[in-house]
Amino acid sequence: MPFYRPNEDDLRPDDDFDPADVPRAIAAVGIDMFTKGVEMPIHAHRKAQLILTLRGVVRCEADQSVWIVPPRCAVWIPGNLPHSVTAAGNVEVYLLFVEPDAAPALPRQCCTLSISPLLERLLLHVAQMPVLYDVEGADGRIATVLLDQLSLAPVEKLNFPMPVDAKLRKIATAMMADPADRATIDEWGRRMAVAPRTLTRALKRETGMSFGRWRQQLHILIALQRLAQGASVQTVALDLGYEGASAFVTMFRKALGKPPARYLAERRIAA
Repeated sequence: MPFYRPNEDDLRPDDDFDPADVPRAIAAVGIDMFTKGVEMPIHAHRKAQLILTLRGVVRCEADQSVWIVPPRCAVWIPGNLPHSVTAAGNVEVYLLFVEPDAAPALPRQCCTLSISPLLERLLLHVAQMPVLYDVEGADGRIATVLLDQLSLAPVEKLNFPMPVDAKLRKIATAMMADPADRATIDEWGRRMAVAPRTLTRALKRETGMSFGRWRQQLHILIALQRLAQGASVQTVALDLGYEGASAFVTMFRKALGKPPARYLAERRIAA
């Protein structure tokens, strides 16, 4: 199947290949590129899609959430669900497209799936298989095993809810652009010329979260990504606006049940 090394101006370098037209249960695309920033605007596929990032920063917005996916995880997007994708840096990403009826046990909502070492290797393998692989042969059996493993992948709550409310979306965009900004909900209310209580009620209604919990979820996702890329806990803490590493570690432990080093070490062992 196609493996691309496109220039930074085109995330879809070969318009002759359309996974939706491949008459097989799965179709895969691998992409390896360096980009200062590229975006695929809102679109949808008839087939469901899995986005696995091995290197670089890939962000997906779908189902009223932003999905900033750390290592050993992937975004699952059901068929016909509108979504957008942005990528930056030295990126290696794998896109798996699945026929709607090929794996009925897979989630019907957008979510983050935990990717086992076996499943990752299967995904990398199918990206090298022929587009029209032999369904009755070895490649067909690989495709079946991959779908079985994918159906067993645990779901993790690693998304940042994006409200519909225009003011809250502006706040979300600003926080993603500058995660070190520690402005309170009162300060955001003044910036947006909206009563803080109004923002709080709207945020609770749309996300089920308080402002502090909402921002914390964004910080966790950014932290997981940066730590996995080799940044130190101290650097990440300062980049996220914490006074020091200890305050950041305390937040992380309360949210995920263990400090960052242990959390990532256990994920590496699992890998």
